[in-house]
Amino acid sequence: MINRYLPPLFITCILIIAHLTFGILEAYERTFVAIVTAIAVELVLGKITYGKWPHPASAYISGISVGILIRSPFLWPYVLASVISIVCKYVLRVRGRHLWNPSNFGVSVVLFLAPATVSVLSVQWGNNIWPMAVIWTLGFFIVWRVGRLHVSATYVVAFVAFGFLRSAITGTPWPATLAPITGPMYQLFIFFMVTDPKVAVSTRRGRIVVVILVAFVEMLLRLAEVIYAPFYALFLVGPAALVWELMSLQPAIRANPQRASN
Repeated sequence: MINRYLPPLFITCILIIAHLTFGILEAYERTFVAIVTAIAVELVLGKITYGKWPHPASAYISGISVGILIRSPFLWPYVLASVISIVCKYVLRVRGRHLWNPSNFGVSVVLFLAPATVSVLSVQWGNNIWPMAVIWTLGFFIVWRVGRLHVSATYVVAFVAFGFLRSAITGTPWPATLAPITGPMYQLFIFFMVTDPKVAVSTRRGRIVVVILVAFVEMLLRLAEVIYAPFYALFLVGPAALVWELMSLQPAIRANPQRASN
């Protein structure tokens, strides 16, 4: 039960530390509206679909992620991204599984549809290492508690490795290619989006391969100068891997349930 509350507490910690350090929130009310919208849509759809009220923890994470990540002078992108994030869990499903991390889907769709009025958080910690150190320590502890440390750690290693490769290809100094991972945006990406157990493949080895592919596709998108490369990379790779497993390996998993714990 305690593991259910650790991610919401941690993402709130990211919000508080990042805002007190750099003032990342443009307006408290926009983040509040994103959270309330996500929870309200989750409760309504959960009640209609399953006949009972769902626990709001997942919706809270989606809403606060939208509130932290989205940048817009208007209120509607926060509402729209939260609505899309929750609705995708109930509509875009294969064999009883939703395919996308909700906030990754919602943020990616809004960024794609309204690039002129919506952007994403791009603040970096810079030389102020202590806030990042606190968040990374807490983050790695929490993903360890929920059995997803290998996913976050693999992504970080892959990002660094591909960052050096991008530096060699483009001639950009390697500190510049690695700098994005020091920002609050990437803390959400590393500890919440790529580790989402609801949309992960069933095996440990598979999750490692998938997150390396996410980092690889992100590198390709960055080389193509795609601005929101990490979001689009996860948007493309994660669901494709899950669908492939569900369509091709599900019979084997049903015959051998222990496979899911490998």
